[in-house]
Amino acid sequence: MKIAIASDHAGFEMKEKLKKMIPKLQFIDFGPEDPDPMDYPDTGFKAATAVAQGECEKGILICGSGIGMSITANKVPGIRAALCQTQQFAELSRLHNDANILVLSGRFISEYLAKDIIKVWLKTDFAGGRHSRRVNKILKFEKENL
Repeated sequence: MKIAIASDHAGFEMKEKLKKMIPKLQFIDFGPEDPDPMDYPDTGFKAATAVAQGECEKGILICGSGIGMSITANKVPGIRAALCQTQQFAELSRLHNDANILVLSGRFISEYLAKDIIKVWLKTDFAGGRHSRRVNKILKFEKENL
């Protein structure tokens, strides 16, 4: 499974640690290449677009709070990015919302918690059923309006 991964400077350290902590995943790194100050939309849009266009199956974005990357990714049609601070949020984002991008905070959770959140998020399938109706309404709105 190809996973798009990107961060800003505040999430850089966590991004690099996670790539080493979960070596079995095939990460495609959309940057940055160093922890120098930069703007999260520059890398977030690239990674989200790769997921939306099918180059990567899912994505993981990391910034200081996770909020900026969430806003950025959710501007890309076809993306359902979820900022998750717990394993339970990660599970629900997949079960109920079919989230295709996981957003993490580089400043407010540890890399060990992030690793556990990623594991839960990746192993959880979309529940479908009544949740499909809701996700389809989002997709329909995007198609008609964006």
